[in-house]
Amino acid sequence: MLSERGIRARRVVVIVEAVERAQALFLSYLQPSQEPSTGEINIAIETSLRRWGPAGCAAAAAAEYGEHPESAVSRMRWALTVTTARREPVAA
Repeated sequence: MLSERGIRARRVVVIVEAVERAQALFLSYLQPSQEPSTGEINIAIETSLRRWGPAGCAAAAAAEYGEHPESAVSRMRWALTVTTARREPVAA
């Protein structure tokens, strides 16, 4: 059984993983209008993470916010919604 501290640490890891996955999806070739499948989303995330790594995805996402702020917000909202909705719940 996990201690309270262990549970909090696990939640932080899950949140960080969700943000990293969303940033990777944000940078992918997929578009919300395509209504991609879970498999397509996973491939796009894995491809972005392999290409840039987690830190590179964060930096590239930040650059996109600087270059295209009008579209970055809605794209990140989509990426966060999709990646958190399709994630299996963590057993505590």
